[in-house]
Amino acid sequence: MTYIWTLQALFRRYRRPGDIVFAWIFFLSALLLLSRIGSQTQVVDGNKLFAQPRFWPAISLSGMAFFAGLHLFGSAVSERIPGRWREVTIWLQSIEYAFWFLAYAIAVPWLGYLPSTLLLALLLVLRSGYRSGLALSGAGLVALVVVVIFKSFLHVKLPSGAVYELLPDGLRQIMLTYF
Repeated sequence: MTYIWTLQALFRRYRRPGDIVFAWIFFLSALLLLSRIGSQTQVVDGNKLFAQPRFWPAISLSGMAFFAGLHLFGSAVSERIPGRWREVTIWLQSIEYAFWFLAYAIAVPWLGYLPSTLLLALLLVLRSGYRSGLALSGAGLVALVVVVIFKSFLHVKLPSGAVYELLPDGLRQIMLTYF
């Protein structure tokens, strides 16, 4: 059996690329949230300490800031390894997909659920690098199935597209109801 003889060996951490950047972002976010707690919560006269609306958020944000500070300290004293900015670039690239979703959410009230979902599916397949007809038709089929399941079977209330108003009466009613 192997024993750990030193405190330093016990708390040794293995740093990853981008660790210090993540630690700074997390620590500063925790401090920002903690600094805003006075304007976002209140103290109610007559309530016990544990029943105060500010108490548990303050406890959790203080813990978040404390442990983020420990993480930052541990990152700062650990060995430097290459690849930090390459890792951060990967993080930033993944944010692109949040913007795709935002564009989709903006498009649904204008184009309607079916055209927006089809467009998003096809654009994401193209963005992912797939150019074959099979991939594109598969994406279109999946989008159509999703729309039919959500609108027709589950009766999820989604905004109808402004473009649907341009359709003839019979077709418009079908599109508003099922697509």
